[in-house]
Amino acid sequence: MTETLNERTLLPEHLDQLAEVRRFMDAALASTGATVLRSAEGEVVTLPAEVFEGLRLVALALSEGKAVTVAPLHTTLTTQEAAELLGMSRPTLVKLLDAGEIPFARPGRHRRVRLTDVLAFREYRRAERTAGLSELTRISEDLELYDDEPPEPLRRHD
Repeated sequence: MTETLNERTLLPEHLDQLAEVRRFMDAALASTGATVLRSAEGEVVTLPAEVFEGLRLVALALSEGKAVTVAPLHTTLTTQEAAELLGMSRPTLVKLLDAGEIPFARPGRHRRVRLTDVLAFREYRRAERTAGLSELTRISEDLELYDDEPPEPLRRHD
C-alpha cells in the first residue's frame, strides 16, 4: 500500500480504548525490553525508539481528549517552515540566521535550515528561559522579596 504523506488531524473518538492504549504504552516505556508490533497474521516487527515515542505521544494526547495533527517535515526547511516551528515571524528568524544563531545553507537564492538545527535551537532557548527564571527566583529569594504571608490588601478610604 503506497500512501502519500500529507498532514492529517486525528480526533479522539474512543476514549476508553485510548486510555487502555496509553496505559499499555506507559508500561512498555517502563520496561527494559523491546516493544513489538504484531499483525493479525502473526508477523512481528520491533518498533524503533522514535516510532514508539511518536505513538506514545499520540496516545497520550488523544487519551486526554486532544486532537493530534501528524505532518511530515523535511529534513531541511524553508525559512517560513522553520519560523512556524519556532513560533516566530520569518523576518525574526532571518535575523537569527544572519546573526549566526542558527546555521543555514543557501543552495540557490533561498536559505535552507536543517530541522535538527531548528530543534536544537528551540531546546537551547527553552533551557535559556528556564535558567533565567531560576536565576530571577534565586535573586528574589536572596532579596527576601517573597513573603510567607501576603500583604494586607489596600483599602480605599472614601
